[in-house]
Amino acid sequence: MNYLVVVAHPDDEVLGAGATINKLVNQGNMVAVAIMSGHAAARANISETLASDEANAMKILGVKKVYHADFPNIKMNTIPHLELVQFIEKCITDWQAEAIITHHPSDTNIDHHETGKAVNAACRLFQRTDGVPKLKELLFMEVPSSTEWSLNTAENHFTPNTFVEIGEDGVKIKIAALTAYKGVMRAFPHPRSEQAIEGLAAYRGVQSGRMYAEAFECVFKAD
Repeated sequence: MNYLVVVAHPDDEVLGAGATINKLVNQGNMVAVAIMSGHAAARANISETLASDEANAMKILGVKKVYHADFPNIKMNTIPHLELVQFIEKCITDWQAEAIITHHPSDTNIDHHETGKAVNAACRLFQRTDGVPKLKELLFMEVPSSTEWSLNTAENHFTPNTFVEIGEDGVKIKIAALTAYKGVMRAFPHPRSEQAIEGLAAYRGVQSGRMYAEAFECVFKAD
């Protein structure tokens, strides 16, 4: 199956679904990543080698196709919604995506929020355009240091109902891919520390009776 992972920034794909991406690839699925804002100009400790960091991370995960947009970092709410949707639709069409993984729309990061909303609109493309596969699955992922900070009680928070077992090897691959992005990993107890990432995977595994897991909120699933 063709999976498209739509993320706001480089490294979000690893933080939210890195081990799952690698597992899907190893199972014979095709996975592409679409990145909405590639330069991340407002981020602290940004690597001057971000392009090569990203390439190394994708190699570790097994991703061979990456789409890039150039929407402004932490300003995606200033871009017309339609432009965000149209970029994602182009990726869906080109990749012939059958399943999509993206941010939860209630994430505290505004770019995550806007990306999630745009995917919600773009994923209906098959209903109004010929030549696009019917969507089989839409999953929201959790991104440490953003999703858990969804404090607005007026919005529905991330509620996981789908758990992908990743095992100890999956945790190691996820951490290796994150480490490829210089300046992303932090010291414990930061959510992007090695201990916190392993701990979250262990907790999601305990929730679902699995040996480490990544959690998702399934919005839509069809045979």
